[in-house]
Amino acid sequence: MSRTAKLAEQIRQDLTELLVREVRDPGVGFVTLTRVRVTEDLQQARVFYTTLGEGVEAEKTARALARATPYLRRALAQRLGLRRVPELSFAVDASLANQARVEELLEQIKRDDEARATQAASHETPGDDDRDQ
Repeated sequence: MSRTAKLAEQIRQDLTELLVREVRDPGVGFVTLTRVRVTEDLQQARVFYTTLGEGVEAEKTARALARATPYLRRALAQRLGLRRVPELSFAVDASLANQARVEELLEQIKRDDEARATQAASHETPGDDDRDQ
């Protein structure tokens, strides 16, 4: 595992613990940190997250994470012991929503196929083969 990958995973774990145990902002709500992408120069860390709720709730979560970012960065500096802690930016992880949409579409295709098979079976009548000619 590369240095950046190890750092990204450590940041994800530490931020998760900080959000659960130390951040008292009720706007954060139910957040799951899904992954962290750290640049090769270790200057930037993009933290991807999912949250319960949509629309207004998701916006509240985004604002709360933005408010907590300076604190989280300072706390990470203490935990990681790095000279320079990456700048943090939070982004909604759309990959899970996309995955759910793909699964929904596949399920719809399966239901459509089953409906077509049932419909085709109901249109067949016994004795309709070509042997009767």
